[in-house]
Amino acid sequence: MNPLERFSTILLVAGLAFFGLAVVAEAVLPWQTLRGIPMQPLDEIAGAAPPDFVDLAERYPESFKKYYGQPDTKAFARALRLGRDVYIAEACWHCHSQFVRPVSNEDRRFGAVSYPGEYQNELQLPQLFGTRRVGPDLIRSSGKHSNDWHVAHFWEPRDVVPSSVMPSFPWFFDPPADASAAPQPNQRGLAIVAFVQWLGSWAEQPDAPLLPLLEPEPAPAAATAGWPGAPAPAPVAGGAAPASVAGTVGGAAGGPGR
Repeated sequence: MNPLERFSTILLVAGLAFFGLAVVAEAVLPWQTLRGIPMQPLDEIAGAAPPDFVDLAERYPESFKKYYGQPDTKAFARALRLGRDVYIAEACWHCHSQFVRPVSNEDRRFGAVSYPGEYQNELQLPQLFGTRRVGPDLIRSSGKHSNDWHVAHFWEPRDVVPSSVMPSFPWFFDPPADASAAPQPNQRGLAIVAFVQWLGSWAEQPDAPLLPLLEPEPAPAAATAGWPGAPAPAPVAGGAAPASVAGTVGGAAGGPGR
């Protein structure tokens, strides 16, 4: 038999062909398509230390000075980079998506629907859209809670959200020198708080307003008869009230409806 006609040879050639096709479709074509799109670098993202980052330095001065020094742009850039790496390493993206979808009124729960421009920065590569949502979406988490809330949440989530199923992260904290003192966030703890507080802070919201809430339709008069504040039923011919209302009135007056 000709070696080229062997089944194993055919499988080998087919496998190599599909592998090459996958490389072209999943690597070459996306790179070719996206290479001309500008991506905001980390230096530009961290061009100014935001108030939340300065607040971390004020609330946890010893820990912050130990790991980051002063709350300047260089420290902010290092914290964001490490915070993104910790976010990925701890699989936060597995339970918290970073993509508000245009379905199911998600914009009312998490903020305006996501748009492509807010992912065009270095800290959104790879994009952490997520495939499910156990906890809330975090793409617009900036400013929703204080730094103290996030620190307490990472230490023990149920202290601030009793129904939370999120695990605690004690390795984000240094043990206190005094047994009566509270644990202080370490380098990773400060970084993940800075990263979560940064998510969404850069995004300019679209001009399109949120969908207005729909007003409930008024129930038919027959369905509301007898309820407090319901309109009085229209009189029937001859001036007699409807039987249901007559029974109600009679019962109230001590008649047969009692």
